[in-house]
Amino acid sequence: MASVVRIEELEKTYILESVLVPALKGVTLEVEEGDFVALMGPSGSGKSTLLNLLGCLDRPTYGQYFLADQDIAHLDDDQLSEIRSRYLGFIFQQYNLLPQYTVVENIEIPLLYQGCKITDQTLERCEGLARLVGLGDRFDHRPMQLSGGQQQRVAIARALVNDPAVILADEPTGNLDSHTSDEIMNLLARLNDIGKTIIMVTHENEIASWAKRIIRMRDGLIESDVRNNELHSRSPGTISLPPEMLERLVQPQGFQQAGAN
Repeated sequence: MASVVRIEELEKTYILESVLVPALKGVTLEVEEGDFVALMGPSGSGKSTLLNLLGCLDRPTYGQYFLADQDIAHLDDDQLSEIRSRYLGFIFQQYNLLPQYTVVENIEIPLLYQGCKITDQTLERCEGLARLVGLGDRFDHRPMQLSGGQQQRVAIARALVNDPAVILADEPTGNLDSHTSDEIMNLLARLNDIGKTIIMVTHENEIASWAKRIIRMRDGLIESDVRNNELHSRSPGTISLPPEMLERLVQPQGFQQAGAN
């Protein structure tokens, strides 16, 4: 399987009140297409810094970052913004939904950043993704009318709308109870089962058990990198759409080209 993410000797040093603080100290890592990786480690281990660099939210001090064979480690702000909007999907602990927008409008946001016109085709796709995550009866609801788990489902649908090469999840169940956490992780696992690449930061062993690969970090370095041979069991009922419809929603051929400009 080809690598979708490859980093080589990645370093990140912050300057805090004239003091140099090394957050990453030369991390080398590859993630294959279709993998599901959990990044773990104590506070200050570098896992969140690494996720920010992978998400093009920050630049490394040194090293290379290849996303689908393109070196993006030192692109300018406009180029990084383009990479984020077209090739990456984000799921945050705080959901980051716009309160004045409906479910469908929140899902549309990455398309607007790309300069896509909202057409019947884009609307159909966003509604289809809302159905995919179990919100088919909540199209016109706003975030305050939804539970935490439902808001995170909107965030997952939003992360899928641009057909990203990689989904980056930062503590995606951090604000949820255990039952809702299982529902969200089951949804992510099913998306991974059909080919989506997911890199997730978590501090919980139970949440990490859903991933295929667990990377533990400490002091800005990778401490261990192991395959998970005891995957958390999946519930087949989480995504009930037929496989061919599911694949069409998650990987729409020609969608971006048709919706752009």
